[in-house]
Amino acid sequence: MPAVKILPDLRQNLAHSNQKSNQMRVTLPVVLVLLSDVFMIAVPAVAQDAGPPPALAPGQAPPLPKQGPLADPRSWDQVGFPKVLTEYAISPTSLRPAQVALGQKLFFEPRLSGDGTVACATCHDPARAFTDGRPLSIGIHGRVGQRNAPTVLNALYNKTQFWDGRVTTLEQQAALPITNPFEMGAASMDAAVAAIAGDKDYQAQFMQAFERGVNEQDLLRAIAAYERTLVSFDAPFDHFIAGDADAISESAKRGWELFNTKARCNRCHALTDNHRDASLFMDNDFHNIGIGILRHRVGPLAQQAERDLARGHVTGIDTAAITSEMSVLGRFLVTRKSDDIASFKTPGLRNLLLTEPYFHDGSMQTLWDAMDHYNKGDGITDPWLDKDIQPLALTEPEIDDVVAFLAALTSPRYKDAGEAEYARQLGLSKVNRPQRDTARAFGPKPKQPPPPF
Repeated sequence: MPAVKILPDLRQNLAHSNQKSNQMRVTLPVVLVLLSDVFMIAVPAVAQDAGPPPALAPGQAPPLPKQGPLADPRSWDQVGFPKVLTEYAISPTSLRPAQVALGQKLFFEPRLSGDGTVACATCHDPARAFTDGRPLSIGIHGRVGQRNAPTVLNALYNKTQFWDGRVTTLEQQAALPITNPFEMGAASMDAAVAAIAGDKDYQAQFMQAFERGVNEQDLLRAIAAYERTLVSFDAPFDHFIAGDADAISESAKRGWELFNTKARCNRCHALTDNHRDASLFMDNDFHNIGIGILRHRVGPLAQQAERDLARGHVTGIDTAAITSEMSVLGRFLVTRKSDDIASFKTPGLRNLLLTEPYFHDGSMQTLWDAMDHYNKGDGITDPWLDKDIQPLALTEPEIDDVVAFLAALTSPRYKDAGEAEYARQLGLSKVNRPQRDTARAFGPKPKQPPPPF
């Protein structure tokens, strides 16, 4: 990688990275400029239709995705890139090119799994905007988990990681799937480290990146450093906000207005209720939106979770979230607060056309299905339903407009694949709308039952 020649300058700029945050904000722009020179690879729209994920035989893990240009670190020089927010989200010490290069290699390394078949990229395929295209993720030995794989793109802006926010850093997030028995299934982190410790290439890369041998802490730091370079903006909507009135369609413009008004999307997909958020489209909070709760014994499960899980025991929470029916409890597994029952983290909305199916359980096949769910105020018999969920009375043209706006959040790297997926979902929406309930959408909000305990 051509980054090697600038590492001395990077080290000099990062020497004081442990000082106060105001000093960090002085250092960060310098680092971003340097890394822009290193990682700025002009990648046009990739004409790659990932298609549906392959069917698997019982006990078979998904195939390991190829890297390709979509896996490369992203340029910071993107229209819509939020420099101020990034200053608060990134530590300059995580941006050394040698560490990023090592992290990218580790992200695709199947030897970190229990049987050498699964890597981080198994569930976070670059061709699918770092998701896997499956309702529920499938890991080692074909084991099916309980949750849909969220994208890694823009994960550096998350205040918490995973659907339930059980950890706060990307380093912590990188560790848990490696040993989860339904994900990568390594016997322990020590076993995962030992699987690559004898590799001479890894020995050299760890030494170059961290000036010491292969070890667990630096392995996780490297993966997190790579993930922090996966920023995704520069969508048609970003160009529209930047002043190009022709960058998006008239339908998408109407959808943007609806998003912030009648459709009430901004109640969760904005940093505040009072200001339009044109960057991240999330509130870093957790909400019960009425998904899947009627299919589970949520009340008894919550009581069982209080008995079975030690408060704050992240490993136990991780196992319950991925391997058991308790997954439906969401944020409650972490906080044990009744208000958090079946609440899940608000995801960002960028590149949605590449990240279907939708919601934490992958239960919605199209963006029209997701809009129908919200339009009818679904989950009204859920005692813990978020107060902002209510019938929206959106007409069919208005739903089409909101979807057009969401499609305009697709980055140029996924333009061709996004257009193909939009056409597929649009066609499906004309013949199959299982979530649509017009009578409920235009009716009053029914009275919500009280929690049973």
